[in-house]
Amino acid sequence: MDPSTKQRALVFISYARTDRPRVAPLAAALSAQGYDVWWDAMIEGGAGFAKMIEAKLEAADAVIVCWSATSVASDWVRDEAAHARDRKRLVPVSLDGTDAPLGFGQYHSVDLTKWQGRADSTEMASVIAGISGVQGATPAPFMAAPKAGLDRRKALMLGGGAVAVAAGGLVVFNPFKSGRLANSVAVLPFANLSSEKEQIYFSDGLSEEIRSALARNPALKVAAPTSANTFRDRQADAKAIGSKLGVAFLLEGSVRRAGDVVRMAAELVDTKTGFSKWSQSFDRQLTDVFAVQSEIARIVAEALAVRVATAKPGAGGTKNVAAYDAFLKGRALFNSDGGEESDRAALAQFDAAIAADANYADAHAARSRVLGTIASQYAKVSDLRKLYDAGVAAAQRAVKIAPDLAAAQLALGYALYAGKLDIKGARAPYDKAAQLGAGDADILTLFAIYCSRNLRTDEAITAATRAMELDPLNARTFRSAGLVQYAARKYDEAIARAKQALALNPTLRSANGHIGNSLLMQNRLPGSRTSYVSEKSDLLRLPGLAVVEFRLGNKAAAQRAFNDLVSALGDSALYQQAQIKAQWGENQAALAALDGARALGDSGLLIMLVDPFLDPLRKEPRFIELLKGLNFV
Repeated sequence: MDPSTKQRALVFISYARTDRPRVAPLAAALSAQGYDVWWDAMIEGGAGFAKMIEAKLEAADAVIVCWSATSVASDWVRDEAAHARDRKRLVPVSLDGTDAPLGFGQYHSVDLTKWQGRADSTEMASVIAGISGVQGATPAPFMAAPKAGLDRRKALMLGGGAVAVAAGGLVVFNPFKSGRLANSVAVLPFANLSSEKEQIYFSDGLSEEIRSALARNPALKVAAPTSANTFRDRQADAKAIGSKLGVAFLLEGSVRRAGDVVRMAAELVDTKTGFSKWSQSFDRQLTDVFAVQSEIARIVAEALAVRVATAKPGAGGTKNVAAYDAFLKGRALFNSDGGEESDRAALAQFDAAIAADANYADAHAARSRVLGTIASQYAKVSDLRKLYDAGVAAAQRAVKIAPDLAAAQLALGYALYAGKLDIKGARAPYDKAAQLGAGDADILTLFAIYCSRNLRTDEAITAATRAMELDPLNARTFRSAGLVQYAARKYDEAIARAKQALALNPTLRSANGHIGNSLLMQNRLPGSRTSYVSEKSDLLRLPGLAVVEFRLGNKAAAQRAFNDLVSALGDSALYQQAQIKAQWGENQAALAALDGARALGDSGLLIMLVDPFLDPLRKEPRFIELLKGLNFV
């Protein structure tokens, strides 16, 4: 048996949610050492979540229990620790010097109070020794053991917010660690104090609207919502949050909604001192809530001593309460990333918002985005054209209403790009979206992907790096940054970014597949196959296995993977079929598949200019003509 196919040990991390910023580097370091790390980062609660915890805890080869002043009082952590102790899988650590509670004192805890996040430290060596001391816990054999003397220059070369893997170790590099920008702020999710708990979409929506208003100000650095939302519970102190997000100020608050009356309280906190710089409460009729959002954004900007943004507050928005309410519900559903059902429910809410206010540009832009998502991820081939045409029309409507709305320009660029394969036509709206949304991590991320696929490599890397700075705790941001590096053929950097993404969210789709692709292009075949096996997306796993098994000489296994792809996805995966055939040396079959993908408008074609899987075809006249026909060259 190939040793690289050995199952990686599963390490479960038990911790109190308020300790998440301290636990994230630990998860990243263990992942870098080859362990299959599971922790509940970026996963919401509920019955399904509880079952997942129970299953992972039962399957774990080792359970790291992170003791702290908070976790020793947590019933959840104590129960998980007791379960691990009884199964002889317990590996305790102390995050802040807190002693283990009664019943666990006989187990030595590794002291991480002074640990700086380095994988090649004595603290991590002790943790790994503890893991090795329990049954069955060994890292994957293809991962190198940590070595002392990590070259920091190699780490820093990878850029801000990245994980740098060098000499077998791992360093989490925060570009703002040396100093927080004076005009930087994170808007934490406003607490929902309404009697109806489902009103959280409303409080989240208000905090997001305020964040968006502040982000329009080019003089401010505003942390992206996904990273800021990591601190939803706000039990960590302001200094720790400020350090983790790289911001000088936190804006937090609460919302209580009762009928047509909204009470909002907001406070601006200095993360260096922990003291309040400004606070104010507002009692308004619901129809005035839009004015309150703008007022808070203006006051915060003035408190930070910068000029108010030149963009009109609320550009692209609405004054219709029903439309706004439906839009917030739709955005919450879309952002939940809950699959087809939640995306179609989001579409229904955006339609309701537009029905209430036909000139609501934000709603039209959001409708366009969700239509594109439904088309690319769930739709039948026969429905693609109708969905993409509707997405383009919605984006064009948004731009007509609010031409200076970054979300509208982005929606139009994406709709033309993915829906019409109009690479040339998408450039102007993408460029304008990046200009208008220079403070929005989501916009920068999509702009970076567009640029990376069109050989605008420097712009792509700059935008991706900026997105990571704004959104340092968002796994999807690092996954996209890895795609940018992959398109630039910088495979080590691409792997590092994908590993950072998995450290933040071990269940993230596509990241393992992207690692497999980079390893494959480096001809690191056993490791590539291991990564593909861990990938849940058929569009990445099956083509990857078809190619890696072929290179390893397992022709029958390669053919099975290809057949599984055709059986599962049919013509919607013609581009992936072309990738496989090209790597198998069947150039004419690959070109025929690309022609079929072109006839269907397969959005996979958008990566063909930079796709290394298609390198065997680059001198073929038919391939060159296809590139010209798509306006790549």
